[in-house]
Formats: sequence, structure tokens, C-alpha cells
Amino acid sequence: MNHKKVAQDILSAIGEDNLIAAAHCATRLRLVLKDSSLVDQKALDEHDDIKGTFETNGQFQIIIGPGDVNKVYAEMLKITDVQGTSTEKLKEVASNGKKPNPVMSLIKVLSDIFVPLIPALVAGGLLMAINNVLTSQGLFGAQSVVEMFPAIKDFASIINLLASAPFAFLPILVGFSATKRFGGNGYLGAAMAMAMVMPDLVNGYGVANAVAEGTMPYWNIFGLQVAQAGYQGSVLPVLAVSYILANLEKFFHKRIPQVFDFTFTPMLAIITTGLLTFTIVGPFMRLVSDGLTDSLVWLYNTTGAVGLGVFGTFYSAIVITGLHQSFPAIETTLLAEVAKTGGSFIFPIAAMANIAQGAATLAVFVNSTNEKEKSLASSASISALLGITEPAIFGVNLKLKYPFICAMIASGIASVFIGIFRVLAVSMGPAGVIGFISISAPKVTSFMLCALISFVLGFALTFLYGKKQMSQTTTTIEEKTNEDTPDASVTQQAGETIAAPVTGQTVALGTVNDPVFSSEMMGKGIGILPQSNEVYAPADGTLTVVYGTKHAYGITTTQGTELLIHIGIDTVNLAGQHFTTNKQSGEQVKKGELLGTFDREAIQAAGYDTTVLVIVTNTNDFSDVRAHEELNVTNGQEIIQTIS
Repeated sequence: MNHKKVAQDILSAIGEDNLIAAAHCATRLRLVLKDSSLVDQKALDEHDDIKGTFETNGQFQIIIGPGDVNKVYAEMLKITDVQGTSTEKLKEVASNGKKPNPVMSLIKVLSDIFVPLIPALVAGGLLMAINNVLTSQGLFGAQSVVEMFPAIKDFASIINLLASAPFAFLPILVGFSATKRFGGNGYLGAAMAMAMVMPDLVNGYGVANAVAEGTMPYWNIFGLQVAQAGYQGSVLPVLAVSYILANLEKFFHKRIPQVFDFTFTPMLAIITTGLLTFTIVGPFMRLVSDGLTDSLVWLYNTTGAVGLGVFGTFYSAIVITGLHQSFPAIETTLLAEVAKTGGSFIFPIAAMANIAQGAATLAVFVNSTNEKEKSLASSASISALLGITEPAIFGVNLKLKYPFICAMIASGIASVFIGIFRVLAVSMGPAGVIGFISISAPKVTSFMLCALISFVLGFALTFLYGKKQMSQTTTTIEEKTNEDTPDASVTQQAGETIAAPVTGQTVALGTVNDPVFSSEMMGKGIGILPQSNEVYAPADGTLTVVYGTKHAYGITTTQGTELLIHIGIDTVNLAGQHFTTNKQSGEQVKKGELLGTFDREAIQAAGYDTTVLVIVTNTNDFSDVRAHEELNVTNGQEIIQTIS
């Protein structure tokens, strides 16, 4: 790569006078521009050395790749009068003069609290769906499966027990996650939430009946009558309690001498929060929660198919803004009170939107003659159809614009039918083509019909509108690609095995919370939710890049595979805090050799995702790169296989 020329090309595309400030991380340039509408986007998209662009939080990001981005950045600074800065300072520049958006701040908090809970809720939701299949009448006949085959009754009972647990004890999960997010001890939050669902209390689902029938027991606390009401299935009350607990804990930490702090702070925080919970906060937030639930049910019943059509049309646009991160909080409330609400209308709409985006991306794959675009579209379409849309939306549909719009139209029409058929979800699950397992049994057929409508319209609209346009814009690229395409008769051979650099749980790259990585702009690879604090070399090779912020490593293996190990999402902003390394660029490393360490808990406490990303940045040099997903791995265990 000619770094100076790339820098000049970028400045020509964005406008040198348009640049306010610049920084870079392990993979991309991060720029603050006066006006992003002045950017020559086509020039950037067609540049051979630029992997993609992305705009977020006031920053225009240009993906270059590890080992090159810092050199391009250095050349840019030589050409312009702009002074380089850190990524953290760049955030300040990007937000200069802008007031914090309270809505987005709230959504970020809710996202931080509920996203870690999703695996538990999805597991419970899918088990609940299995239980529904086994126990629902009219699904396979007049009788349920359990009634037809009594021998599996106890098996169904265990399934129901496992399915109900995450929702019955939802406050404990929320209490731990929320208290930790608010800066307190998560275990204290869990303990406080346990008190809110103790069996000695009237079950939260029966509080209204107990009050109406006059059977509610009360404590007499200094003459004050306090209802012994539980909070099973509650969300809002435990959020408020967690916020109070975390702040009381911090209050006592500051004021109690260190010698007594460890002993008395937890006790004082719990007893104070407990009294406030059962006397004031809990009852008030229960009213707020009931009001919110009743409002959502009223909105659904009142607007019906029309309202859901509008919601479905703009759901994917909501995903772009990140507002959808608040939906789990609303959806868990709807599902926790399923007897009152009938289920969640959000899940079926999300499924329609995801299916439409996947279908539109598949149409791009069929139409396109650009091999790079086809490769991305093929994997992104499958991912979207299964419920993960970021690669499809950010990697394909938004770039071309019309597939995204066509998918919005298809989703809106399908969502109208969701409203007409009154399809509701009774559990959480994958919002895609297999989402039927989360739908109430009598409405599964209706859901599948709506899914078919969304898919057919999304594909047809994109295919028909884009066929002519795609043929005009890809002819030149096709000619160039055909010259470089290897003989199809060449037999594929296993290339190199890449090991896990950390111990943890592997996850599909398309699910990680960074569009640049999830859309595979940087290359194929895998994510690992780390369970250790050590990072090891995944193969023999040379450290081409060791970043000063210690959060990423670039390695070229002895067999020519170029790897990026990126620890966490946006952790470049920590400027090396909570990371250590003893390695330098240019050093030779052996597979299994310790590269560095990181403090997972401290990074999480600072508000950052700790997912470790392993990316094959020269993916295009191979016929395929295969990642082994959904595994519990230890460092040194195979996770990626390149195919020559």
C-alpha cells in the first residue's frame, strides 16, 4: 500500500478544509468533519485500499486495516495542518457544543443492563416455546402432545421449570446487572432483588388479587403499615431499587472509615434500600410499571394493524439509531405479564424487519457481479434471516440505499398482517425465520405466512429495482474480477489452523456490537467472550503491530495469514488503562506465548464490551475462512481454519 497516496486520496474525497480533527484506532481512521455531506462517498467506496466507511457519534470512520492505518494517519498529518489527537479527545471534539441527548443516554443505560441478560432470557424463551409445543392443544390435533403421549409429561414439566426460572426470578438478574451498571456491587444488587422475590411475600403476580380480596398481609413498622408484596416478574421497580442501592453504597464508601467500610457499608446499603423499597419505591414503581404495561396494551389494541405497519416500516431505521436497544426492557415487561398482555408485539415486528433485510441482501447477492460484494451479501443475508441484521444493514443495504428502503416497505406490509392476525410472541427468541418457536401455538401458521410475505416482497422489490442499476455499476468491476479469478477446477485445500488467544465462549462475528467487525469489512473471523485475562499468540509468526494502547495486536503467521487480535469494543478510548504487554512490533512469537493481559472486570466497569475479536484481515487471499462458533474454548484450541 502506498500510504501517502491513500492519505491524499482520502483528503481529496473528504475535503482537506472539511477536516476538523483526526485520530485512529487499531483498524480505522476516526475523523471529525465540518460537513459529512460534502464527502465524495463514491470515491471512498471504490478505493482499492479502503475497506469501508461508517459514521457514528459525530465521527466519520474510514476502515484501513491494522498495520496500515497508523501509517496513513501519519501521512495525513504531514499533508494537513490538523493536529493529531487521542480517540478520547476526539470524542470531546465530536460532541463539542452538543448537549448530551438524555434519550440516547437512557437507551445506552438500558442496553448496558439488558444486553448481558439476553442469553438467559433467550434460553428461557426457547425452552418456553418447546413447552408450548408440547402442551398446546390444536397444534398437532385436538389434544396436546403431552396428552397424546403421557410418558413425556414429566419431561415437559422439567422443561417448563427451566423455562419459567429466568422470568420468575427476573428481578435477581436485573438487580445484579443494573447495580453493576450504576457503579455498585452486582452481588449486593442480586441480594436486594432476592429479598424482593422471597417466598414469604405475596407473589408479585397475585398482589392485585390479594389487595382486592383484602387478604394482603402487612408489616407494622413503627406504626406504618407496609404491604408484604413481592415483585416477581418486575422490571421497573428493581431498576429503581438498583439505582438507589448503587448510590447508597457509593455514599457509605466515601463516609465510613476504611477499617469499617468492608463490614458496615453493605449492611447499611441493604437495610436502607430495603426499607425504601417496601415502603415507597416499590409500590410507586409498581404503579408506574402497571401504567406502562397498560399503555402499551392500549396502544396495541387501539392502533392495531395500522400502528404495527408503521412500526414495522421504521423498525430497521430504529436499529440504525440504536433505539432498539431499549426494547428488551419493554419486551421483558410484556412477557413477564403475559396473562394481562397476551404476549409481546415487538418480537414479531422485529422478525418481519429482519427477514425483509435478509431477503433484500439476498437479492443483492443474486444481482451483483462484484465478487467482494457477493461474498459479503451471501453471509450477511443468512445472518439477517436468522435474526442478526447488522452485517446486512451496515455492510450491504445502507451502502446501496435502495435495498434498505425496499426492505422497509416489505416489513411494513408484513407487519400490517401481523396486526390483522394479532400475532404475539409468548417468549424471547431469534427474531428471524425460526422465530415461530416463540409465537403462541395457534398463531404459528399466521406468523409463517407473514414471514413469507416479508421475504417475498423484500426480495422481489430489491431484485426488480436493482437489476438494471446493478448491471450498470458493476460491469467494470466484473471485468477486473474475472481477470483475477482462479480456475474453479483448483481443489480447495486446508490452509492454516488458528488457535484461540483467550479462554472463553466463541460467538459469531455477525453478533458483535461493532458494525465494522460484524459486517466483515475487516475480514472473516470470530468473537470470544473472555473468561480469562491473558492473551496468547494464536499461531507462530511476527508481531507486525503492537498498539501503544495495548488493546490490539497484528500478527503475520509463518504461513502468511494476517491476523488482528482486538481486545474489546472501542477500548482504544481507555488509552492503555487496564492493559499490559511486554511485546513490541517486529518480535517473533510462538503459538501459546503470552502476549499481554487485560482486566476484564475493570474494563466492564468502565462501560466497555470485552469481546475479544480474532480477524483474518487478508481473508480475500483464501477461498474460505471457517470459524468454529458456539464453543467453550481454552487458549490454544482451534477456532479458525483457512482454506486455500
